[in-house]
Amino acid sequence: MKNKNILVGISGGIAAYKAALFVRLLIKEGANVQVIMTEFAKKFIGPLTLATLSKNPVITEFFNPENGQWNSHVDIGIWADAFVIAPATANTLGKAANGIADNLLLTTYLSARCPVFWAPSMDLDMFKHPAVIANIEKLKSRGNYIIDAETGELASGLDGKGRMSEPENIVQQLKFFFNSDKKLSGKNVLITAGPTYEKIDPVRFIGNNSSGKMGFAIADEMEKNGANVTVISGPVNIKCQNPNIKIINIQTANEMFEQTKLLYPNCDIAVFAAAVADYTPEFPAENKLKKHSDKITLNLVPTVDIAKEAGKLKSQKQINIGFALETENEIFNAKEKIKNKNFDLIVLNSLNDKGAGFAHDTNKISIIDKNNNVINFELKSKVDVAKDICLKIIEIL
Repeated sequence: MKNKNILVGISGGIAAYKAALFVRLLIKEGANVQVIMTEFAKKFIGPLTLATLSKNPVITEFFNPENGQWNSHVDIGIWADAFVIAPATANTLGKAANGIADNLLLTTYLSARCPVFWAPSMDLDMFKHPAVIANIEKLKSRGNYIIDAETGELASGLDGKGRMSEPENIVQQLKFFFNSDKKLSGKNVLITAGPTYEKIDPVRFIGNNSSGKMGFAIADEMEKNGANVTVISGPVNIKCQNPNIKIINIQTANEMFEQTKLLYPNCDIAVFAAAVADYTPEFPAENKLKKHSDKITLNLVPTVDIAKEAGKLKSQKQINIGFALETENEIFNAKEKIKNKNFDLIVLNSLNDKGAGFAHDTNKISIIDKNNNVINFELKSKVDVAKDICLKIIEIL
């Protein structure tokens, strides 16, 4: 980000206090920073603080009332390589989505020719309101980037989604944007996602709560970086919106294994994100089992370990990434899987972490490499987690 011109817009929310750290981090990365504040934002953090950190006067008005100096929103928008609004309140998001320009920040947004990033910040009920959701979707449809809000304790005292993404994460995403030049171009990526359903009879099965969100988020991020992506997916309620991603739908662990065996030799990167059932009924019933007694006994046999079998076939040119969902001895168990399954990286999440694991839009992970280096990440959206994983894969390459 050295010498990049970053325009920081601050709207009036409690998370405005984080802008000081955000600006400091941008300066540390070598960026040139100009701050625009709304009038209400000044109630939460002083312009003097941000002017000192950014090494530039903070702009809040169209002109300086003392000397008449004009602050041209057109010139500012042309100057910027990226415009980041953090925090972005519901009010500012709504006005921007509907073309309202009643302050310098908003007029600059409408004049900006650069990529625009929004980091929403508001209480959880506001964040879930259909009007806010519609405004965010409207901005996204116009090519804006949304840095998703995080889950945690809010200023209201409630706990939920609505916290502005941490400054470190926003900087990371900006770095990823500026440094991403389709570094996975030409790479064939195979991803397993979702659960498997092991049939007991025609209407019952053994399964788990995996939603497939993590695997599909990784697939989308890989494709954005130029990869040719194929997802072998168990039963999920996700409709892939990216037409460039090939989806192969399966039901059982054996079906997933057969597809993996077929596609793995031609892939450069394999991500084993699926929650594959460890056991399957030995003899599934052809007809629905009737309730004849208080007990029923099922004979279960192990399913094939898909990742381990792929690890046996792995060449030096291939990269294998595994996932571990643990409840105890997490780091130890994850490191054992790296060795046993010939992974280059393993992504560890724990069911002990609130908001992580199955069925959540968020995840809290640690990434461990085969040299036993451990990187811990904060709770964040699975979309942002996918960016972290993708960055780590690019580092290996």
